[in-house]
Amino acid sequence: MKLQRITLFAIFLGLAGAPGIAQTPGNPPAEKKLQPQAPAQATAPQATAKDPFVDPKSVGLEKDSARADAYFNYTMGHIYEQQYEATSNADYATKAIEAYKKAYTLDPKSPVIGERLAEIYWKAQRTKEAETEAKDLLKRDPNDIQSRRLLGRIYLRSLGDVNAGTGQSETANKAIEQFREINRLDPTDTESALWLARLYRLKNEHDKSEQVLRGILKTDPENEQAVEQLTQLLMDEGKSEESVKLLEGITEHSATPVLLDLLGDAYTQAHELPKAETAYRKATDMDPSELSHQRGLGQTLLAQEKYKEALAVYQKLSDLMPDDSDVYLRIAQIYRELHQLDKAEENLVKARQYAPGSLEVMYNEGMLYESQGRYDDAIRVLTDAVTGIKGQAATMPSRKRSLSILYQQLGQLYREVQNYQAAIYTFEELGHLGDEEDRRARMMIMDTYRAAKDLPRALQTGKEAMAKYPADPGIRTSYALLLGENSQTDDAVKILRAHLHGDTSDRDTYLNIAQVYERGRRYKEAEESARAAEVLPGQPRDNEMVWFLLGAIYERQKLYDKAEEQFKKVLAVNTKNAPVLNYYGYMLGDLGIRLDEAQALVERALKEEPYNGGYLDSLGWIYYKENRIADAEAMLRKALAREGHDPTIHSHLGDVYAKRGRQDLAAAEWEKSLAEWRRSLPADVESDKVAELEKKLSQSKHRVAQKSLATDDKP
Repeated sequence: MKLQRITLFAIFLGLAGAPGIAQTPGNPPAEKKLQPQAPAQATAPQATAKDPFVDPKSVGLEKDSARADAYFNYTMGHIYEQQYEATSNADYATKAIEAYKKAYTLDPKSPVIGERLAEIYWKAQRTKEAETEAKDLLKRDPNDIQSRRLLGRIYLRSLGDVNAGTGQSETANKAIEQFREINRLDPTDTESALWLARLYRLKNEHDKSEQVLRGILKTDPENEQAVEQLTQLLMDEGKSEESVKLLEGITEHSATPVLLDLLGDAYTQAHELPKAETAYRKATDMDPSELSHQRGLGQTLLAQEKYKEALAVYQKLSDLMPDDSDVYLRIAQIYRELHQLDKAEENLVKARQYAPGSLEVMYNEGMLYESQGRYDDAIRVLTDAVTGIKGQAATMPSRKRSLSILYQQLGQLYREVQNYQAAIYTFEELGHLGDEEDRRARMMIMDTYRAAKDLPRALQTGKEAMAKYPADPGIRTSYALLLGENSQTDDAVKILRAHLHGDTSDRDTYLNIAQVYERGRRYKEAEESARAAEVLPGQPRDNEMVWFLLGAIYERQKLYDKAEEQFKKVLAVNTKNAPVLNYYGYMLGDLGIRLDEAQALVERALKEEPYNGGYLDSLGWIYYKENRIADAEAMLRKALAREGHDPTIHSHLGDVYAKRGRQDLAAAEWEKSLAEWRRSLPADVESDKVAELEKKLSQSKHRVAQKSLATDDKP
């Protein structure tokens, strides 16, 4: 390979990049074509008294053969170093090191040779030797900023070679020491200051990182890298308002695509999604080729439930990045929200193809199967995901979080299919991951026992959780709600009232108190608590649950007009609120009024949750009221397949059989309904329905007895 035409003196002065080397006044010598195969033929330029190899007492290198040889070997070392950079041929690195070492032996006090030797060690990835050389140089001169920069780079590279833990922490500390000194010696070295800020952030020393970054911005207010780092740091700390203020101030007069993208992130964290959308759109318009802006836009549109617009963005991204699994995953999520489940599954298959074993893909597969009513498939996928994660090393940073997500969802699936024992076991596994997970697991176990109608065990679990975490608000709330289920209304309310703080966070507490009063059939107090939540400041959608609960309170008291008023308030702000759609539709259907409207409401609820047993029962009961008996039977059977222990569904199916003249089947379903009522929680029992069932059974038995007597009297 031919070398470029270059002077040895230019190499020595310019390319060595070492401080303290002064150029000889006057014109440089003529260029020579170098032949590395015959280095002895190369001619070294003359030096002056200012050159680092020259003893001030001497006039030139020709008077000191040792220094001349050192200069020659240094120069050849630099030539070989250049060749190594151009070709990555390790032989050139070895030759450069040998040449520098010869030069260093001849002139051991030269900092220039020491720096180049340390540098080539680093470039050749001989990190230990590079570190040793740089440290030796700093022993001689602690203010040698070049050596500190090199040592800092060595430690930065080493960070990528050590695992998280003690080794990484020690290496980070060493790097911080060097960049902190560089920052002290040369406050204008912005690049080193930025590295110092990154290292402080890595060590979770956010205050120090912020101090460094604000120092950079004090002298250079529009330094984009410093703004980027500071914004990300503030967002890590949840200081979204500060991030927004910082970025708005800069982008107002100096907007760049990167800063607008960051502004979109900050708005997203601050839950100002329309502003985030605007920022991402501006970034995309300014730099259409940078796909991260389009990703941000797609995520914001998805978060705003602008599914069709989001789909258009992600479909465009899929054309530009046909092997990106995340894009297909987002498309699948959108199709799931649009209830186009076949297309959702099709895109999940593509996501799995490009990211086999991805936890997020498997998790979304489980959610899709659940949406399709394929609960066994959902459980299988999530169980496989758990097995895969458990097979990873215990030190994997994301292992605990991944298992936490999977155990929680898997346990909820088991509970959904009424496999309560498996659900409890899964939640217990969640609790073994740590204190935070243990708190969540105990609350879920309480709820699982409640769903299984085993209130004694639910209460016992609550007592144990209260004993271990007496100040935990989630534990206390869950236990209070259980007391409410057990008709211990005043005890429950006392626990909940201790959580009132006199601010907007009280909304959930007032709702919980209202729910406890409603379960205790103390409707006036329930309404008062719900109204206390309603008047707290917030957005209209913040009161969805308030109006839903008020509607239920009025419906329980047979104040149907008032109930309907509240349900309409909810649907005015959220047309897809499935629980309200179902409750409202069932109320109308049960009253036998406006049956077309009732049916449409429940069908809208089922569009959101197609396999919800309660919603299927509502539609079946409306069919019954419409005298569509065959349709009613089919729908109620589907409901029982989902909710086999629901007394209301059994009662409804019994009524259908009775209308078809199948008194034996009707009586069997009514018997099952009564049995389920006897197993129900105290607050769930509806005495009027139980009395009505007992009356129906009595009449049914009487008719059967009369029929039997009539048969016996026949000759």
